[in-house]
Parts: sequence; structure tokens; C-alpha cells
Amino acid sequence: MARAWQHPFLSVFRHFKVDEWKRSAKEGDVATVMDKTLKCTVYRVRGSVSASNYIQLPRTGTQSLGLTGRYLYVLFRPLPPRHFVIHLDVFTEDSQVIRVSFSSLFKEFKSTATWLQFPFICEAGTPRKDAAGVPPTGARWTCLQLDLHDLLLVYLNRRYGHLKSIRLCASLLVRNLYTSDLCFDPAVTAPEARRAKLPVTPMPREMAFPVPKGQSWHDRYVHIRFPSDSSKGVSTLGQKNGSLPEAGLSALCSTGSAALSSTAAFLGHVPRLLPHSAPFNKPTQDSMSPEVQMHDPAASCRVPSAPRPLPEISMSCERLEVSSVGGPSGRGQEPSAWAEATDKCVNSTNVHVSAHELAVVPVAPEDVAPHEPPCREQSGQQAALGKNRFQQRSFLPDPILRLKGVIGFGGHSTRWVRRPMRLLACALWTKDGAAVVYPCHAVIVMLHVDTRQQRFFLGHTDKVSALALDGSNSLLASAQARAPSMLRLWDFQTGACLSLFRSPVHVVCSLSFSDSGALLCGTGKDRHGRTVVVAWDTAQVGRGGEAVLLTKVHTDADIQAFKVAFFDETRMASCGRGGVRLWRLRRGGLRSCAVDLGEHHALEFTDLAFGQDLDSCTLYVCGRSGHILEIDHQHMAVQRARRLLPTQTPSGPLPKRQTFSSGPGIAISSLSVSQVTCAVGSEDGYLRLWPLDFSSVLLEAEHEGPISSVCVSPDGLRVLSTTSSGHLGFLDVPSREYSVLMRSHTALVLALATKCRQEHLATVSQDHTVRVWDLVTLQQLYDFTSPKEAPRAVAFHPTQPTFFCGFSGGAVCSFSLEATEVLVEHRCHRGAVTGLATSPDGSFLFSSCSRGSLAQYDCAATQCRVLRVAANVVCQDSLMSPNALVVSGDSRLLAFVGPSKYTVTIMDTASLDELLRVDISALDGTSSRLDSAVAVCFGPAPPGHLLVSTSSNTVVVLDTTSGRMVRELSGVHPTACPSLALSRDGRFLLTAADRAIKVWDYLMQANLGCQVYIGHSEPVQAVAFSPNQQQLLSVGDAIFLWDILAPNERLPPGSVRGSPGAPPACEAGPGAFSVSDDEGPSEESHGPKGLRQASGSALLVKEADRVVDAACGAAGDSWGLSMPPHPCGQPSAQSPRRARAQPAAHPDSCEPFMSQGKASSLAKVGQSVSSPPASSERLHLKAVVGYSGNGRANVVWRPDTGFFAYTCGRLVVVEDLHSGAQQHWLGHPEEISTLALSHDAQVLASASGHSSTASCGQIRLWEVPGGSCRQLISHRDPTVRALAFSPDDRLLITLGYDGDCTLALWSMSTYELLSSTRLPEPVHGVAFNPWHAGELACVGQGAITLWLLQQRGADVSLQVHRERIPEEVRAGKLTSLCYGAMPLLYCGSDTGQVCVWDTHACRCFLAWEADNSEIGVLLCSGVRLVSGSDSGRLRLWAVEAMLELRRKGSGARSSSVFMERELTLDGAIVSAVFHDSMDMGVAGSVAGTLWYINWAEGTSTHLISGHRSKVNEVAFSPSESHCATCSDDGSVRVWSLASMELVIQFQVLNQSCLCLAWSPPSCGRPEQQQVAAGYSDGTLRVFSISRTAMELKMRPHLAALTAIAFSADGQTILSGDKDGLVAVSRLCTGMTLRVLSDQRGAPISTIQSTSKEDGDFGVEGTDLWLAASGDQRVSIWASDWPQGHCELMDWLSFPAPALMEAPGCPVPSLAAFCPWDGALLVCAGLGVHREVIFYSLRHKQVVEKIPLPFFAVSLSLSPGARLMAIGFAECVLRLVDCTSGAVQDFAGHNDSVRLCRFTPAGRLLFTAAHREILVWDVTGC
Repeated sequence: MARAWQHPFLSVFRHFKVDEWKRSAKEGDVATVMDKTLKCTVYRVRGSVSASNYIQLPRTGTQSLGLTGRYLYVLFRPLPPRHFVIHLDVFTEDSQVIRVSFSSLFKEFKSTATWLQFPFICEAGTPRKDAAGVPPTGARWTCLQLDLHDLLLVYLNRRYGHLKSIRLCASLLVRNLYTSDLCFDPAVTAPEARRAKLPVTPMPREMAFPVPKGQSWHDRYVHIRFPSDSSKGVSTLGQKNGSLPEAGLSALCSTGSAALSSTAAFLGHVPRLLPHSAPFNKPTQDSMSPEVQMHDPAASCRVPSAPRPLPEISMSCERLEVSSVGGPSGRGQEPSAWAEATDKCVNSTNVHVSAHELAVVPVAPEDVAPHEPPCREQSGQQAALGKNRFQQRSFLPDPILRLKGVIGFGGHSTRWVRRPMRLLACALWTKDGAAVVYPCHAVIVMLHVDTRQQRFFLGHTDKVSALALDGSNSLLASAQARAPSMLRLWDFQTGACLSLFRSPVHVVCSLSFSDSGALLCGTGKDRHGRTVVVAWDTAQVGRGGEAVLLTKVHTDADIQAFKVAFFDETRMASCGRGGVRLWRLRRGGLRSCAVDLGEHHALEFTDLAFGQDLDSCTLYVCGRSGHILEIDHQHMAVQRARRLLPTQTPSGPLPKRQTFSSGPGIAISSLSVSQVTCAVGSEDGYLRLWPLDFSSVLLEAEHEGPISSVCVSPDGLRVLSTTSSGHLGFLDVPSREYSVLMRSHTALVLALATKCRQEHLATVSQDHTVRVWDLVTLQQLYDFTSPKEAPRAVAFHPTQPTFFCGFSGGAVCSFSLEATEVLVEHRCHRGAVTGLATSPDGSFLFSSCSRGSLAQYDCAATQCRVLRVAANVVCQDSLMSPNALVVSGDSRLLAFVGPSKYTVTIMDTASLDELLRVDISALDGTSSRLDSAVAVCFGPAPPGHLLVSTSSNTVVVLDTTSGRMVRELSGVHPTACPSLALSRDGRFLLTAADRAIKVWDYLMQANLGCQVYIGHSEPVQAVAFSPNQQQLLSVGDAIFLWDILAPNERLPPGSVRGSPGAPPACEAGPGAFSVSDDEGPSEESHGPKGLRQASGSALLVKEADRVVDAACGAAGDSWGLSMPPHPCGQPSAQSPRRARAQPAAHPDSCEPFMSQGKASSLAKVGQSVSSPPASSERLHLKAVVGYSGNGRANVVWRPDTGFFAYTCGRLVVVEDLHSGAQQHWLGHPEEISTLALSHDAQVLASASGHSSTASCGQIRLWEVPGGSCRQLISHRDPTVRALAFSPDDRLLITLGYDGDCTLALWSMSTYELLSSTRLPEPVHGVAFNPWHAGELACVGQGAITLWLLQQRGADVSLQVHRERIPEEVRAGKLTSLCYGAMPLLYCGSDTGQVCVWDTHACRCFLAWEADNSEIGVLLCSGVRLVSGSDSGRLRLWAVEAMLELRRKGSGARSSSVFMERELTLDGAIVSAVFHDSMDMGVAGSVAGTLWYINWAEGTSTHLISGHRSKVNEVAFSPSESHCATCSDDGSVRVWSLASMELVIQFQVLNQSCLCLAWSPPSCGRPEQQQVAAGYSDGTLRVFSISRTAMELKMRPHLAALTAIAFSADGQTILSGDKDGLVAVSRLCTGMTLRVLSDQRGAPISTIQSTSKEDGDFGVEGTDLWLAASGDQRVSIWASDWPQGHCELMDWLSFPAPALMEAPGCPVPSLAAFCPWDGALLVCAGLGVHREVIFYSLRHKQVVEKIPLPFFAVSLSLSPGARLMAIGFAECVLRLVDCTSGAVQDFAGHNDSVRLCRFTPAGRLLFTAAHREILVWDVTGC
């Protein structure tokens, strides 16, 4: 309750006198203006940067508003076209400061422990997919009502204390702010409320907006309440189940009395703020992305009737994203239509989503509130059609699918921590013993034993980890594995979910009900790995109540099994490793006591059971050692101990009966007790039934794998058993027969195939098995095991009782179902088989592999034989897909993805002639990214369509004759669709991606409808229709069989309904097919007419007998075959091989400094280098572009003096931040690893690694004022990790790397080594104590080391104290450190933890999770701390409370640490330096970027930005105003030559840009300049510099482009690829005119074009161009491109040179036309000699040779002077004066100088080595 002076409401602006600006602050453009709508003065805050224009209350951050009202009312209006931001700082009851931000700038909801960011969507009348953005022009005044109490409780589970501060940032108009404990309705006045007796609180007059007479409040204003309906249900929801409610805010719509409930918020991870005034009775939940949405004034809304709850047993939709409830017209659904749609959902057995014009994406059902599962949302257009018309347009029936059966068994298991099982293999009997309940991953199945009918409990989205059933079979409890674990309580009889709540346990391992069902107990682990026992009161769940948490207890005891006694619900028992404990629930608490086990105290117990006799006091416990203990739980004493032993004699033919005695025992995994017997399951695969005296075994049954659980039926006549190999069955005691109920794969199912004439299904799995199932009975028929190779693909023979299977080793086998054996094995493939398909007529079998080969088989006979094998036909880099290879229904066409992932090829099935090749990447010419094919599927014929799923989440329909795109379905799934299927009659299209299956009405030409179904807990791998087309199948974690509820429609033979021959043209909307114009141009990539008919087959064709003899062997006996077990027998044991998954490395992980690998070293240069005197140097280093992102702490900055330095390769770059001028300190022989600046800023220390001439690292000390090297120090470590000066600058400490980790101490006065210590473990950081010059600290593996320096005269000694990292920190190593206020030391860890140490007490007193990845940078000054991590996050922390927390010791809480700011950079943070105030600083990332950080504005600005990867080319504009560079990182960057600042960047993802050319001056006006770039996928893109856009994209090559050039007139582009082909393309048409293959076989290294006089050199044409290839060949051509003339003028071929000194670095072939003599050709790298040759084109001979010390790897000739620049792999640049013959060599690069280019005027020279670029001034030009 607010204080009295704040009641009933408080005007914030008036109370704090904002107009005086004494208790508040303003910044930027803030002014008072008169608003015509409100007719009063308001405050206008505007500006382009929100952080620089704001109103802040109170004035300083140390003050607090102290406002305690629950509701905050913000009266404001957004100002278009800018964004706005509102920041609220809220104090919680535990003194934690939480920032809550609302902004139209945010795209999605983000949440941290101290910051909530909510997107505010201002949406105009027409809905947009990207609704987040700037406000519309007609944005209205808005009353934003925030419930601060529930906002914190729901999203952070914290209690609201008071409002600390408010900041209103541009751009907006704000009238006032108010706080109150009352929930006001702004649309109702006090007289209206009294007159209508409305139960609402009207808005006070001071707060109300004026409404003219005769108008509605909602027509003029917007009301947003957030969280929605918080006054009624959110608080209760947050307290009971701890899950997040629906976060979409509520805005009143334009119709005054009618309100719209935000029903769409049920369905979205991105629920939008939709208009409503009548809130739900229960709030919905959404834990992902809340958004705020505001509608246009023109939009009108109507009220749908409240949706009725849907049964939780049904399938649940995961997410539905809709742009507007009202649809395009803005009108809501009619009540009658809504009621009917709701009734349909209620009566259906599967809740799903039916979308017509909506993009549908699944979401987790646990995010939906109990009793309110998600339902579908209709568009306003459909609702406006009325009831009858809506039914006609709907995708009927609704739902169209119903889950019929599930083949699978098992879930997630958390039992047996020391020996974890892959699957949860437990099952329960029902009370009557007629059915069993078991999990199948995310689905709970009840299976009737006699009828084999299945019933499903659906709602979990992850694997089920625990099950429990009460004694009366009224309640079923289940928990899912995903942390935090969600629990569901089900009405077992109806299947409805009664309660859904979040467990306080991180992962639930087991559940147990009391017999009455009033108590539920669960055990599991918390997030720290501690065992937790939880008890809930479930007595009221069946009566409409909720489960109430009674108690939660942590225990140190290991718990493998936990059960509540059936005779007393207050008593429980548990067992685990090392003991048995008895528990009791008393006075709301759980207490336990360990049973004295005596000599058995060290055993590992696995299961327990209470004796079923009411008079019995016996508790049975079994263990892994084979022991079974009988414990008197009343006296807590062991009565008997027995042990199960193997007694089979070596010579005995049969095993003897098992006995209990001493010796090595058989591990028992489970037991179950009836009144007369005890069933025991053991890991040897035996189920044994014993009498309770264990005198002799009564029955035993052998299983294929270890038994995981047993359960005796309530009548004791049946024993249920499960195995870890996925088998479920029961032993009937009276008949002594064993029945198998269910078999399943034990790993992911990869592919499926159906038998056309029989209801058979074949599946292959990662468990190395191929299984055949009966679709009628869902039973397994055959099981084929391959222990060595994993099966990948499967296909049935259409007519014969055989099927084919492809394996990971490349084998294709034919299996006989009659003989259950391998008929033949072919090994025609070298890679894993990725596709397998048979022609429907049974004539051919086709297979493809990961190496790109395609094989054709004749399978008409029983023994199939190989006909043809084609190499490099199928795509090699595509993922395995069940639709990778398909055959048309008429058996005439074969389609696949290949030869690259960007093309789809159609072949003739008989001859394998290529009929059609379609470039998928060229279908959308406007896209900036390349589209690739993922899967293909043939449609029915006629009309003959091929459906292609692409990487851009679309499905395109191609005409199989012309290749023309007929239709397009966009936004099919959030991710690419790897599997799709079309029904035989063409009515339904199936698509599957992630865990969702979509059914589309394929016959609808527009407004395509779909329904979404989920249920799989893992991604769906394949979908298919059953042979009778009445069911569909989906496989992934299990096999799902769905009934298709649509009635059959008989069509005329050979016709497909709704498949027009010439579809009309229409526009493609979201989620709908788009139909192209028949007369429009088709978009194929081969040939000018769009379709390229192959004249001959490009296949590798072999004779069948030769192929079989050469490539394919006979069927071997390496395949293990097993038949299904006899009903009374047991299957043989199997031991499937399991693959280990290696964790993926973080791409930007902060690993230690690693110098870039180089082709050679400077040490090998020797006397061959000619270094010129400084006075006569022709080159002067002008600028360096780049920063060494692989260094550590390699940037220094002193704000008071302006000194700023960083490293680039082996250069120290000192830059003036104001002018951009650079100094370059050169001296290191290798790349610099780190820097350190003395405290007086007079000395800079730099360190580099060892070189070939010295095994020690090098440390240089530089004079900062003059830039000279004061001293050179050699360090014994190969590379120095860290440098640090002592506070008095008298000492320098150096730290070596892990290989030879040495801590060395140097004197700065004498530069002598004072002390050197070899460290036993790797150390990752070192720092001096700023408060004591004699103390320093090191952090490393598992410990922190504190050093104390003691100096006596010239002797220096070190005292060491080492302290281990506390277990609470949960870190393996400490990676960074910094000192704070005395005596605090902050350390960052590899797990993202920051721990704080008291250096006086040598203890860690606090730790908090500062990030989720390794922290490599820590900086502290005063009360602020900066952390930088691998994830690229830079965070600012307020640590002013640390000294107070230090006094509390172990009682310190990390909640007192407040994160003030957070910025995310472009890679892992490797270096940072900040001002003493910590308000601004510089940070470096591993991406090679230096950022200026401004915490006050929350901005990061590029200071230094280089390429992330190797630079491949540089090109210059004709005017020399700009240059362009390209790199392996896929970017083309345009720089200003005057300032070397980045101007434009064109980025292509997942590709490397290998070559570049700038259009010549003859191309047109300067504003029409273009840059052509070639990429690694064979594409060529042309970018416009003036329009900063891509103008053209074409693909003239299949291989990577390596060279590119414009013709002299700029209208033709010459391009060469790595296969040696040269393509000639026309710029204006984008067509490839011709392809020259004269130099095929070697990559084209150089293409250069120049102009000449027509007839010069005796040939026609005005263009002269050359192409040099890697096989030492150069071709010179004369061309006249407008006339289509191209003639070979000369051909040079040289013997290959010897290998370079560095292996793996071939000598490139370099050639260039001489700019000062057009008749000369300059070549290097040609021949066996290290020389440059001058070749005369007129005399056809070499006229001059210039010897070189090394082979040249780059070459450039200056047009302004007779100078030649040559780059060597030895990191040397040579400048040759071709007139005098003088040479000068220059060092500076750290890698091979692979690129050197003069500017057109020759005044500048650009050189590049790896990703560093050096710019040189050329003198004398």
C-alpha cells in the first residue's frame, strides 16, 4: 500500500516540479509545447539519438523517487518517424535494482537477471510481418498502465519495492506520469460509472484525456495495460506455478464499448499488445517474447466470445504468429463464427492450428496456461464472411489429422548417475491390470494389453523423465526432462490435463504418489547438482484446485529410487549409493533417517518396494551387487540379506537355477513385490520371479538387453518388464508365456519407406538397425542389424518381397524378406549413401552418396546389378535428406540436388541423360543471399511438377519440362524443410521441419491453408503417406501414425483436381503460393533461353559387368540378421555401437595468443634483402588498416595525454584519435602478442614470439615521446602471454605461455632479470596490486596465487601463497583478474563466473554469474567493474557494495551486484582499456575490430575495422578517391583513400570473396561506377557504388572464381575459376557469351585487360587481355567484344618451378601488361628460376630478366614511374626501379605479402598479408 501522501494517486511531474528542473534533469532537445488534442502543455522530447535526448527523474542516479504505488500511468504519444525508449529503475524488496525498458526500437523480448526489455509495436492499419518499428504517422495519445508488482513477480519472481527512477527518451510527447494503488479505467468517467453502476474505478479528472461530446474515448486514444489482467490472475499464477504469463499488453480498441480479447497471445512466442478491455478469466503464458502493439485509429475491432477451454489430451500448437487479429480489414471475428470454431476444437481429438493467411510456427505447450490450450486464430476476412461462407473457405476437415498409433518406447532418464541410461524405460500397470502406461519420448501412451489399442496423453514438449499413477487410477503425474522441469497432473480416465506447474527441482528424476493420490513426492537435482526431495498436496487437483507445494528438502544422500508407502502416506523410503533412508512427512516438513545396514553400507542400491501384505513391515531393497535386503522399516533393521549369483557351469549345456549365497553377484536393476512373489530384473537380461522366501526361482525370461524396470500387476498374475534396448513386454504367470507389447528403435530414426502393395513400413536408425513393421498391428516383423556400418537410407522394391538399404560406408544391400538374408551387396560408392529410390514400375534402383556419385541398378531381377555409375553428379555438401533422390510416379524422371547445392537436376531414368538443370539461386534475383535446394519431391502427373524445398524456408514448384517456376510457398517453416511429400491425388502437401508437421491444401491456388501438428520431441526426419493414402507417417524420435480424416474424392483417371494447365498470375502473400506469369521470362542459369538441353550425357558410364567386377563385391557375411522372437521366447542380446558427440568449439573463444601461420620466416631472408638507407627510401609507410584480434591486451590508451596504441601484426601502431595520423614502430621479428604502458605513460612494453633465429621471445621497451626503442629484452618463453608494470614503474613482470610458463621479474632501471620462476601449471593472467608495489597475483588452473616480493639489497625473493577455487564458484580455471578497492581482487573464470577475493584473508567471499561463457577481460576502477567475455558481451557492473559484503563473509549475496549496462560486440573480447571513471573506453574483439565504448550513451562505435579473414584483392576507382578490398570473410569494403575510413560494406554470408575489379573510366559517368566481385560458390556480383546496392548477380562458373577483370570499355566482364575456365559475360544482360577452356586443369591466377589500337600486333580488336593459370601458362588474347570477336594472340608455357621452402604454398603464376610499354608483358613465377621476365609481344621473345632472391607471390607495376613492387612469402616487399635496376626491400608484414597494388597514378602502394593492409607513400612519382 502506498504511503498516505501518495494515495489515491500521485502526479509525478507536479510533485517533483519538473518545470523547474531542480529535482529532475533534461538533456538534448526537450521543450514544452501546446498539444491541440489534449489542449494543454506537454513536454516534447525529440532527437535522432534517444540516449542523448531525455527527461530523467530524479536528477542524479544516487537519488530515488521512492514511489510505492503499484500502478504507473504514463500518458504519452510517440513521435514519428523516430523510435522512443522508456527506462524504469525499480527497487525490489531484497534491494535489487531492476531496469524495465519499453521501446519501439526493440525487435524482441530480452531478459536478464537485472534488465527486462519489452518491444513496443506501433502498427498501422495494414498489418506487417515486421511490426516492430517506427510509430505510424497517426500515432495516438496513449495511456500506458504498468502493474509493477506483477511485472517483477511474473518475469523475475521478485517482489516490488518502490520505483527508483524514470527516464523518458526521444522521441515522444509526454503529458505526465502518475502512480497509484488503484486500477483506473480511463474510458469511463465518474458520472458514467455511477449511472451504470459499473464495477470499475473511473480515471480521475486530472489524469483523464478530454473527449469531445458525441465521440468515443477509444476512437481518439489508446489504453495499454501490462501485464494483461494483472489485477485478477497474474499474481496467483506467478505464485503457484512460477511460469511466465502472456506478456502481450492490452490496448483498448477504437470502438468504444466493444473490446477484443487478445486471443492470439495464446499462440506466440511473440504475443503482441492487442486491443482489449475485457480481460481473460485466466492469464495466458508466454515465456519468450512479449511485445507491445498499437493499432491505427482507423482500425475497428469486435468482441469474440470467450474461447472455451480445450482438452489437454489433444495435440497442442506451439506458436502462431499473426500480424493482426482483425486481419487485413482490421475487423475481428463474429461471435457466431468464433463459437463454431471453438466447438470444432473442443470436439476434436487433436488440438492443432489451422492457418489460411497466417505464418505458423510451433511453440511449447507448457507455455500455455492449464485449461486453456492454444487454439487457432482466424483472419478478419474469413470472419467477415459469416458462418456459412467461412465453412466453405476453411481447410476442412478441421482437424484433418488424428494420431492413431505410436511405435516407440522410452523417454529421458536421469537415474543411475554413475551409469546413465539413454532412455527412461519404465512402465506402470493400471489398477485392473488390463492396460499399461509408459512414455514414448514426449508422449505418454496407455496401451490395452488385449486389444493393443493406444490412448495418448499429449502436452509435453520434451522427453518424459518420470511417471507416477495413484492407487485409484484417477491421477497420473508426469515430468519432462527439460530444465526447469515441468510437471503435469492428468485425469487418467479422461486424459485431460488438470494442472501444469513448474517444479522447484531443476530436473525431476522420479515421482511417487500416495495410494489415495493426495500426496505426490518427487526427487531430482537442483541446478547445482544437489539432491532434492519435494512433496506436493494434490488432494484438490481433481476438484478444480492446484497442486500445493508442501515442502522441499535438500539432502546429501544419493537417491536412485523413492516411494511413498501405500499404507501410510506420511512415510516414504529411498535408496541409492551407500544407503537406505526412511522418510516421514510431519508438520509440513520432510525428515529422514538412515537405516543401519552394517556390512552392506557401501553398496549401491537401485530400487525398493514395500511388502504388499498390510501386516508386513518389510521393505525390499535391491542393489547393483546382486543383493536383496529385507528391512524392517518399523525397527529400522536389516532382517535378511541375499545375493543373486550366476551358477552356470562351464561345461553345462543349460544354466542352473539361480541361488543366493556369497560371491560375485548379478546387478539387479529393479524389483517389484506382490503379496506372494517378488519379481527381479537384472542387467544380465533375465526376469526372475521368486517366492517371498526366495527359496527357488519360479519363472525366468531372458531378454535381448539389460532389464531396466519390472512391475507386478495388482492381481499378481502378470509381470511387466522393460529393457534398455527399447522392449516392452509382460510375463503371464499362469500360462508361463511372454508377450511382447512394443519394440522400438533406441536412437533417432533417420528414414522410412512403405511397401506399395502391403501395409509394411521399413525404418533405419542411428542404432544400426533396419526394422520392418506391420502398419496394421504396429508390431515389428523383421530386425536387421549392422554392427559396423550405420544404415542411412531405405527403399522397398515395388513388386518383390525385398528392400534395399544404403549404409554409411557406401554399401547398398538388397535384403530378402522371405529368406531374411542379404541377397547382394554393392559397393559402388566411396562415401556414405545419402539417397535411395526405386522406380514405381520396379525396373530401376538409384543411389547417391556424399562424394557426389550416382549409381543406377537393374532391379527387375531378384539379384539387382549395377548399370551405370556417374561421378560428381549429386551435391556433395548437402545434408542427408530422405528426399535427396526421387523418381516420378510414371517412372520416367529422376530428380536430385546437384551437382551443387544451388542446382536441381532432372534426368531420364533409363538413359540417365540430363534433361533439365535449374539454378535455384537464380530464381529470386532480388535476394542478396544465395538460395540452395534442400529436398525435392515429384507431384502427380499430369501436370508434371517438381517441388523443391530451399534453404530460404520456401517450397518452389517447377515445371519438369521447361524448368519454369509455377508456384511458390514462402515461409513454410522457421527453418529449411528437409522432408516433404505430396499425396497421390495432389490434394495434400506434407512438410516437416524441426518438431512440427504441416499439412497444406495443395489445390488452393491462393490463400493456401495449412494445419500444424506437433508431438515429436526431436526434429522430424521424414514424412510420407501410407500406401493406401489414408494415413501419414512421421519419424524422428519415434514413429507416429496419423489418420487422415478427409473423405476420399474420386477423380477421373489421369486427372488431378485443381491443377490447371496455365495458372493465373497473382501476388504471393505471406504463407501463400505465388503463381508466375506464363509469358514472363523463366529464370534458369544455363543458356540464353533459360533451358539447357544436354546434348550428351555428362556421366561416367561403365558396362554393367565391369562395374560389378571392379567396384562391387559379393554379398558378405558382415551383416547380422535377427528374426523377431517367438512369443514365448526371448530375443538374443545385442550391443549396439554408440557414437560419441564431440562438443563444438566456440568460434570466437578466448584461447591463448597464436601467431598466424606463415609460409616462411624473416630468418630465411639472410643477406638477400637489400635494406635502403632511410634518406633514400622510395616507400614510406603511411597507414595500417587492421588490428590483431588474435592478441591479448594489445591496446593501450591514456585519455589524459591522448596516447593511443595498438598492434597489427608485428607493428606497434600509434594513432592520433583526432587527426587519424599514425606512427609505426617496427622492430619485432614476429607478431606482437601483448602490450603494457607504464603508469607514467613514458614507456611502452611490447612482446612477440620466438623466430627461427632465436628460440626466445622478444620484449621491446619504447620511449613514448620519441617512439624509439629504449631496450631489447629476450625472454626464455617462446611467447609472452602478459606484461605488467609495478605501481611505481620500477619493475616489469612477464608471463610466458603454457608450453614453458615462466614468471619473470625485470628491473626497469638496469633491465636485468631479478627473478625467474618456472610455474608448474598454466597461468592465464598476472597483475600487480595497485595499493602495494610488492604484491602481485596470478590466476590459472583451479587456483589463485598471491606473490609477495621481498628485496634485500640486490637479492629479490618471492613468497607464494596458493588458494584453490571454492567449489561454489563452479569453475575449472580462472582466466582474468583485476584489483579493485583495497583489498579486493576480482577474477573471471572459464564458466562466466566472477569471484571476489579478500587478499588480506586469502579467501573468496562472493561469486556471481556475470556471463555464460569465458571471461577474458576484467577492469575495475572505483565502484565500477567491466567484464568482457567470449560471447562478445561487454558488461558494466556496479560493485559499490563489495566492501560491505566482504564484512559479511559467507553471508554475502550476489544480488547486491547490479549490472548497469551491456553491449554486444562482433566477437570475443580480447582487450579493453577504460578511463578512470569507467564512462568511456576502447575494446578490441577477436574479429579485428577496435570499438569506442560510451557507457553514458550506451553506444559502441567503430574505431579500427579490418577484415576478419585473409584479404584477397584491392581495386581502385579511376579518380583514386576510393578503393575496394575483398576478403575470405565474404565482404567487399569500400574505403576513402584520403582518410582510409570505411565507407561502404557489402556482405555475403557463408561465402568467400576471392577476386575484385573496379569498372574503368570508360564505363560511364563517375556516379555510375561499379565493382564486380567473384565468390567461392561460382557467383559473380556487381555492386553499384553510388546506390550502395547489388545490381546484378549471375553464376557463370560452377567452381570458385579466382580472377576477374573488366574489358576496356567496361561493358564486358572476364572471369576465371579454379578449374581453369574463363567466362566472358555481358554486363548489360547478365548473360555468359562464351566459356574458354584452353587452360582447364589449373586455377586461373590472373586476368588483366587493357586497350590497344585496332590492328596492332597484327590482330583485330581493341581489347588486349591475358589469363595466367597455375600450371605456368599464360594466354594473350585480342578481342572486339561488341563484334563478338576473340582471337588467341600468343601462348606462353614454362616448366614448373621447384617447390617453395614452405610446403603447401604453390608458386603463383603472375603476369601483367607493362604500363609504360604496351608491347611488353611482365611475368613472374614462370619457369624454374627466381626471376622476373619481360616478354615482347612484338618480337615474341624474352627481352629482359631481373633475378629475385625468392619466388614472387605478388606483383604490381606503377603507371606513374618505372617501378615494380614484388611481394615474397618471406614477409618482404621489394621495390625495383626498372630504369636504374636499383632495388629496395621493406619489412613490416607479418605474413606472406600475397597482394601488392599501385594506385592508378602510382602515388600509393597497397600491400596485404593475411588480413593486415599496409598503405605506402611512393616518392619520386
